Amino acid sequence: MNIVTLLPFIVLIGAMFLMTRSAKNKQRQAQSMRNDMQPGSGVRTIGGMYATVKEVHDDTVLLEVAPGVHAIYAKNAVGAVLPDDEYNRVVHGIDPDDEDAADTPVVPDDASSLTEAADADSSADKVEFKKADQAGDDADEKADAADEADDEAGETDVKKIDLGKDDAAAAASTSEDDKRDGGTDAK
Repeated sequence: MNIVTLLPFIVLIGAMFLMTRSAKNKQRQAQSMRNDMQPGSGVRTIGGMYATVKEVHDDTVLLEVAPGVHAIYAKNAVGAVLPDDEYNRVVHGIDPDDEDAADTPVVPDDASSLTEAADADSSADKVEFKKADQAGDDADEKADAADEADDEAGETDVKKIDLGKDDAAAAASTSEDDKRDGGTDAK
């Protein structure tokens, strides 16, 4: 056997060894991360849900997914334990590096404060629309005249066109169709 023929097999075995070693390292790091979970830390599950750890048991963890809502998850379902600043940035929208956070206006919970200022401004700009009696009567008369003209034009322009067969031929064709379709008039 020549070394050149064995070289592809040696490279393949070496690549498999390196891939399994890196996979084992990732598993070991994930296991140590799950074991280091403490109550109060923020986590992301493998499904992408963000929650806060309340209790840690041997194989399970109690997560608070919303205020007052608790769920039990397997430890293996925790995808990442997040640092506090990242968890607050994702879940609460708090960015610790943002200097303009204090200058950002607070959005109110209800829209009443937004509409009060708009109502005060718009009261001066209101325009009243009134229907004038004479203008309305003229418009009604014009509409009636247009309807009458359409009716007269429709009576003179409409011509009846008979596109169908005569009655006897139509009756004969329907009885033949019934017989072909399994009608009761079969011979």
